[in-house]
Amino acid sequence: LPTEHMPSEFDLIDRYFARKTPQAILGPGDDCALLAPRPGMELAITTDMLVAGTHFFADTDPFQLGWKTLAVNVSDLAAMGAQPRWALLAGSLPAADEAWIAAFADGFFSCANRYAVDLVGGDTTRGPLNLCVTALGEVPCGGALRRDGAHSGDDIWVSGRPGWAALGLAYLQERIVLTGDFARLCVGALQKPVPRVELGAALRQRNLANSAIDVSDGLLADLGHIAERSGVDAEVYAVQLPRLPKGVDAAAALQCLLAGGDDYELVFTATTSKRSELAALATELDLPLWRIGRVVEARGRGEVRLIDEQGRPISVSQTGFDHFDQDKDQ
Repeated sequence: LPTEHMPSEFDLIDRYFARKTPQAILGPGDDCALLAPRPGMELAITTDMLVAGTHFFADTDPFQLGWKTLAVNVSDLAAMGAQPRWALLAGSLPAADEAWIAAFADGFFSCANRYAVDLVGGDTTRGPLNLCVTALGEVPCGGALRRDGAHSGDDIWVSGRPGWAALGLAYLQERIVLTGDFARLCVGALQKPVPRVELGAALRQRNLANSAIDVSDGLLADLGHIAERSGVDAEVYAVQLPRLPKGVDAAAALQCLLAGGDDYELVFTATTSKRSELAALATELDLPLWRIGRVVEARGRGEVRLIDEQGRPISVSQTGFDHFDQDKDQ
């Protein structure tokens, strides 16, 4: 559009992001939103930034990007067993492309409607494509799943299909060959992750987990955060890891599973007495839950070791993604 006809910042917000906010005392339109947690609840608050070229391809489908922008934050709430309630969205956009903005908003609100999230405020400006969400949820006082609750002897579990998102990225970057439906599933896992809200809530409500985290930077790296915060070590058994379909390069697949990140699955620890209940929960949610290792007494400062069938440690060159240690251009 010619500059004189371009919509203003407030026109864009009103046109594409102004929706009803029944869970807020006061939603968008004032200097601040007004929110109140229900009696007996604590607020769980998280924020994540998505930057073009670092977290997503600049030409990513805007509907899928809208979904993912909110979903990665909802995943943090899920990891603590919190119920998602509200979100704020800030972003810089290189141009007021209304077709792109409309599709992005549709994807964002598709995720918001799925998880009953009200968008209660935010900000926009012109600049390189950059999106940032702050999400808020509720959890009963003192009941949140945390990273510091793992105990020696706990089983280590992971949900869903870890590694698929990283395989999808490698496929799009032409670093790996995937075929047919599996290629589609891996790309879908990357572009439209599913926050494990129902799983997190069940783990908390049924007292099934001692600690939890979502996988955003890599399975071993994020498990390491649990180990460090809990003052324990973790052993992951290679033979118990989820198996990928035949025909996928085994070494690349293992690297994606262990260190790929972007899965937004939950890693959690649980006492061995919970195994049958967790197996039943997996059936109930129609969600695979994999018992991949155990928590052990600390020999180091939150070490995570990959162990082979003979009980020997396997050297792992990379455990996850660090924004200031390597490139992750997409």
